Amino acid sequence: MKYLLSFLFSFLLLSAETEFADPKPAIDNPRQIVFSIVDGSDEAIHHVLSSANNVLKFYGPDKVEMVIVAYSKGIRSLLKSEKDIRVRVEALQTYDVTFIACGNTMRTKNIREEELIDGVETVTAGIVEIIERTKKGWTYIRP
Repeated sequence: MKYLLSFLFSFLLLSAETEFADPKPAIDNPRQIVFSIVDGSDEAIHHVLSSANNVLKFYGPDKVEMVIVAYSKGIRSLLKSEKDIRVRVEALQTYDVTFIACGNTMRTKNIREEELIDGVETVTAGIVEIIERTKKGWTYIRP
């Protein structure tokens, strides 16, 4: 009996729904989320892309406005030459996720715009892009 009650209690905790803050996410009031990719390891890059995908699944792509900013070693995630990562980036782009590359990092690493995945935007400084978006009310997530 003790195990049954423990199981039921665990099930109730796992099945609890997230309570939305007001105003609730909607097409005309999407959650605005900015992620960063700073670490260039496969594990770190895939973790950010998976986290972004999970957010899109939870809210629905029509209720989220999402930007992923890559700078420092994370710029690797936006290179055409990284085939396994490129497939995931392009899949997220189909859900209107915007990817932004840091121009300062590109200059430091001698990366040309032609080397970036199609559709990737560039800004002068990736970290400044994150700062300005958070000042405008965007939620910053660095998994």
